[in-house]
Amino acid sequence: MKDAKINATVKTLRRAARAWRLPIVTEMVQTHRDPFRVLISTMLSLRTKDAVTEIASRKLFALADTPAAMMRLTPREIEQAIYPVGFYRTKAKNILKVCKQLIDEYNSIVPDEIDELVKLPGVGRKTANLVLTLGYKKLGICVDTHVHRITNRWGYVRTKNPDATEMALRAKLPQAYWIEINDELVALGQNICNPISPKCSQCSVSAWCDRVDVTKHR
Repeated sequence: MKDAKINATVKTLRRAARAWRLPIVTEMVQTHRDPFRVLISTMLSLRTKDAVTEIASRKLFALADTPAAMMRLTPREIEQAIYPVGFYRTKAKNILKVCKQLIDEYNSIVPDEIDELVKLPGVGRKTANLVLTLGYKKLGICVDTHVHRITNRWGYVRTKNPDATEMALRAKLPQAYWIEINDELVALGQNICNPISPKCSQCSVSAWCDRVDVTKHR
């Protein structure tokens, strides 16, 4: 994909994405624009399907929705609330560690800078960027497996991992698209641009896609 075509690609994708469900963390922000909820929900969502993340998040926040309230729960209580998210025991421990650190070092306020967010247990750049963009409406590019795969498949970037993709997109993608690109590419990846045998015949942006490494498509 040539740079000049990215405007048409994103604008077309923006229209197409209206027919698809938003990623669950984005949907939840429509009701509660709370950086703490974004942070915890995103931690739960790692390696977990959206439907499971949604149920787990709602159950957990019904018990506690602030760092102080969360610290009153036992690891077992958190595990029971979030099960069966992936690695639920580890995530329960990390949630308590995060809450303690927020209380001890940040006056119970979720940081709004990536360098501070990634100091929290279990928080990587994907989660940090999502907290910035959804929780604080600050510029950031959240790169998950869909964003990494699809932007490389387009031929827009040539990178080996999501962190490298984020850096490449920060250097290349117009800032006007930074916040929205994750929602749109996650929806595209879940519905059309599958890892194996993508549905190219149904894709509204296929004309601008180089189909890098695609050996079979529908």
